[in-house]
Amino acid sequence: MENQTWVTEFILLGFPLHPEMQRLLCGLFSLFYALTLLGNGLILGLIWLDSRLHTPMYCFLAHLAVIDMSYASNNVPKMLENLLKKKKTISFVPCIMQTFLYMAFAHTECLILVVMSYDRYVAICHPLRYSVIMSWRACTVLAVTSWACGSLLALVHVVLILRLPFCGPQEINHFFCELLSVLRLACADTRLNQVVILAASVFILLGPLCLVLVSYTLILLAILRIQSEEGRRKAFSTCSSHLCVVGLFFGSAIVMYMTPKSHHPEEQQKILSLFYSLFNPMLNPLIYSLRNTEVKGALKRGNWKQRVM
Repeated sequence: MENQTWVTEFILLGFPLHPEMQRLLCGLFSLFYALTLLGNGLILGLIWLDSRLHTPMYCFLAHLAVIDMSYASNNVPKMLENLLKKKKTISFVPCIMQTFLYMAFAHTECLILVVMSYDRYVAICHPLRYSVIMSWRACTVLAVTSWACGSLLALVHVVLILRLPFCGPQEINHFFCELLSVLRLACADTRLNQVVILAASVFILLGPLCLVLVSYTLILLAILRIQSEEGRRKAFSTCSSHLCVVGLFFGSAIVMYMTPKSHHPEEQQKILSLFYSLFNPMLNPLIYSLRNTEVKGALKRGNWKQRVM
C-alpha cells in the first residue's frame, strides 16, 4: 500500500452526552481553563516582578507555568468548541500539529520536573556549592535541553505517524488528537509506532521518575540530619509541593501509556487525558502557591505595594 493520506479531516467524538450536559461541561471546563491561565499567569507575574524569586528554582517553576498554559491551550479550546457544535471536525494538518504540540509539552514537562528535583537536591544536600552548581548558565542549559529533547521526541512520533496512510475511518474517539487514538485509524501496521511509544515512555516517564525518586530519597536523608526544626520545616515545604506535582503528572501518564490497554477502555482514557490536560495545569499553581511560603510572601508583598500606591 502506498504511503498516501486520503482522509482530509477527522471527527472528534468527544463526550457523547446529552446537549444540555455538554453545555454544562463547556461552562465548567471554561471555568477550569480560565483558572489555569489565571493561576499560571499569576505565578509568572510574581516571578517576573519579585526580585526575591529570581532564583533557579523559580526559573524552572516559570518554565513549568508556561508549559501548563501552553499544554491546556493546545487541547482545551477545541474541546470547548466541539462541546457546543454539532459538526465536530478537525482538518488533518491541525490534528497532526495538535498531536505534536501535546507530545512536546508533555515530554518537556517530564524533563523540567526532573530538573526541578535536581535543583532541590543540590540546594538541600550541597547548599554551600549551590550557587556554583546551579549557575544561571547551567539553568539555561538544563531548560533549553529539556525543551529541545521534548520537541525532538515529539517530532519522532509525528514523523512515524505521517508515514502511515489514513484511508478509511475518520472518527477519533477522543476530545483531541491524542496519539494512540489517531494511530487506531491508520490503514497499515502500527507496530513500529507502538514500539517507539513504549520505548519513549520508558525513557521519558520511568527514567525521569526513577531520577526524581533517587533525588528525593537523598533529600529526605539530608533533611533528617538537619538539627533545626525550622530548617526541616522549610526544606519539607519547598519539596512537598514539587512532590505533589510529580505524583499527579507521572501517575496519570504512566497509567495512560504503560498499563495494558484492556485495563483502561477508551472512555477511561478520555478521563485520564482530561486529568492531565486540564486538571493538572490548573492544580499546579494552587499547589505551589498554597504550600510555598516564598510564593505566598511574594503575593502578600504585591498586595501591600498596591495598597500603598
